[in-house]
Amino acid sequence: MATTVSDGGRDPDRYRAAQLGLTRLLVRDVRGLRRLIIPSRLRTSVPDWIAAVQAVVEQYARTSAALGAEFYDAQRDGAGVIGSFTVPVADPPPAEQSEASLRWATKDVWERDTDIATEAQLQPLDMRLEQAEKKSEQVAQKLVVDAGRGTVRDAVQADRQAVAWARTAALGACAFCRMLSIRGAVYKQDTVDFQSHSGCHCLALPVFRGQRFELSDKAKEWERLYREYAAPYSGDQLRRFRRAIAEHG
Repeated sequence: MATTVSDGGRDPDRYRAAQLGLTRLLVRDVRGLRRLIIPSRLRTSVPDWIAAVQAVVEQYARTSAALGAEFYDAQRDGAGVIGSFTVPVADPPPAEQSEASLRWATKDVWERDTDIATEAQLQPLDMRLEQAEKKSEQVAQKLVVDAGRGTVRDAVQADRQAVAWARTAALGACAFCRMLSIRGAVYKQDTVDFQSHSGCHCLALPVFRGQRFELSDKAKEWERLYREYAAPYSGDQLRRFRRAIAEHG
């Protein structure tokens, strides 16, 4: 008899809580590095700060990937899958990826001529630094949690006993994440990546042979809103879904 697995429930919630706890520690450590940025020497201190944040991201990404592997193993055991399997733990993000992301987060720090500067770049330096710090925390969080998401996704692709993975979204997820999560356990192909964004707390849930996937109650409600208010409007679904959530969610 097939067992039922869902995007909601104790196991996905505990896994999300573990990743959230990890990213809280990550943000704490990233904020502690703020002292490395010296306003009077931005050209030399910002690159040093980026290198320090990269090292922290690499450390936490390894832990996030390990959490993903533990979650996958636990889900596999719970599904009663026969045979052994070693989860391919994802590597930390490449140095060039994390550097590019952090340079994007700090791009408004640098002074520019008023005729070409954006509104954000015309703010006082302390405000520009504050915004850069917030963006950097979000960038670091995404890079770290992506390692856990990638571990589960890659394991599903490599494990012959896995049939798919489903997106499990937090209760307060954005409309984009909710829209993807209501698709259910349809993700398996090598060409399908995990689409995440800064501040995203969605995770991947593996589904194995002999299991039947079922949307959680919250996801069923999102699906109802999507079908009623957004699905019939090709090309405008996301905007309408976002409005439906705001008005009826």
